[in-house]
Amino acid sequence: MFTATFAASLAVIAIVTQDQSTLRAAPRDSAPQQAVLWQGDSLEIRGEKGDYLQVYDHRRERAGYVRATQVHIQSLQPDAAPELFAIVRFLKDAPGSESLGIGYTAAYLMAVPPGAVNGEAFDALGTMAERLARRASSRQAKAAADATNAQLEVVADYGVTMQSFERDGQVQLCYNGDAQRRVLALPSTDEQKARAALALTKHECVSPSLTPVERFALDNWRADVLDRVETRDLPEVVKNRLHLRKAGVWASLAYQRARRPELGTPAVQAAGSRALDELALINKSELAESDAAAYSDAAIRVGASRWAAVPVSVLPQTPAKLSIAVTAGQPGETCVHLLDANHDVKNPLLTRCTYGIAWTTSATPNRQSTALTLAVQPLDTWREMWVFRQGADGWSVDILPPGLDAPNLGYVEFAGWVPGGTQLLAAREGKLDGRYRQSFEVLNLASLNTEKQADKPNNLSLFYRWQDPAWKGQTVSVR
Repeated sequence: MFTATFAASLAVIAIVTQDQSTLRAAPRDSAPQQAVLWQGDSLEIRGEKGDYLQVYDHRRERAGYVRATQVHIQSLQPDAAPELFAIVRFLKDAPGSESLGIGYTAAYLMAVPPGAVNGEAFDALGTMAERLARRASSRQAKAAADATNAQLEVVADYGVTMQSFERDGQVQLCYNGDAQRRVLALPSTDEQKARAALALTKHECVSPSLTPVERFALDNWRADVLDRVETRDLPEVVKNRLHLRKAGVWASLAYQRARRPELGTPAVQAAGSRALDELALINKSELAESDAAAYSDAAIRVGASRWAAVPVSVLPQTPAKLSIAVTAGQPGETCVHLLDANHDVKNPLLTRCTYGIAWTTSATPNRQSTALTLAVQPLDTWREMWVFRQGADGWSVDILPPGLDAPNLGYVEFAGWVPGGTQLLAAREGKLDGRYRQSFEVLNLASLNTEKQADKPNNLSLFYRWQDPAWKGQTVSVR
């Protein structure tokens, strides 16, 4: 795993313990600067002169002198392994010293006898690499960003590989997870394996450039990794995190299975039901405050795909009121046809095609048969509401999205018809402008503008009186 450029056969090395240490051309403060060293850099010791060590930096391929107070001389003999491991355990929980901790982990793995390695060292390594990636992905002042970038270069010399993606106009850095894979393969505690599984299955570290085939394979692998973790003796807070992650992964699988007709409806329903079940298993009394955002994230993902769990109803051949039917369009496209007693698929009231999933069981007409809503899911984390309406010029359909941001994380869904035929109820939830938001709304049917809204359904009298019982029994927005 580690590819540090100094020879592994060295008996002693110097590990840089202070950021911005100076490698000089001679053993004096006035000597020219050869390079700037950072925490975790490893140096070969070639001699000692006064207060300086004569060293060789294999990463930069430069020789020079460094003050002895800025490094720690460390033996790589097997009897030094316990001391190194104690330092690794300490630095594992020391934010800002990730490159130093990874440097000591590398030294420990060189010193420890081959058969004595277990998952704990790689658990520490993965924890530090994940924390460094998070820090690098956050907004920082220039000086802090420069130090973080320097530490990234240090750990890269040890074979710690980061992957970068662009999300919402910002670079997202993710550790490639090699250490966590080793935790799962080596003797490790259940809690260490749980941390490894959670690190390997992060939603934000799924590459947006994956093809549908690659994404389907990855999500199946993510589900398998999570299911292999033994949860019986885990703390409740860790169990919650696993359930949250599983809910999001299975919600994505429900969407992807629905895009593969060859898998069949039972496979889609099984994935959708599994996502709902995992969300329902959350022990709210033990939900950590730091996991509140993850809970909202999981609920929105499940909410976007929740129609996958609903059995597909058989539509009558000649519907007595408004209904919809779907047929295949262009490759990958589904065409939605609006029908009534006098209009069939060959002669529909209106046809609209989409590359998203049209959840036919969600189709709900109003009592006057002048409007119908339909849930359509173009992405695994984004579900829209189509509203078919009859006007003076005939039938039309408008798309109501969860928000005005670029499609990311959200859903909007029908929640009931208000008597009179001029209003409908909708629930909306999503991550908009970087914040998780939830609202229950009364919409004007003619314009689809929001007339009233509240953060709880019972705070709106119309919502309280006319919410659809089927919606109330199935939605995850009321939880």
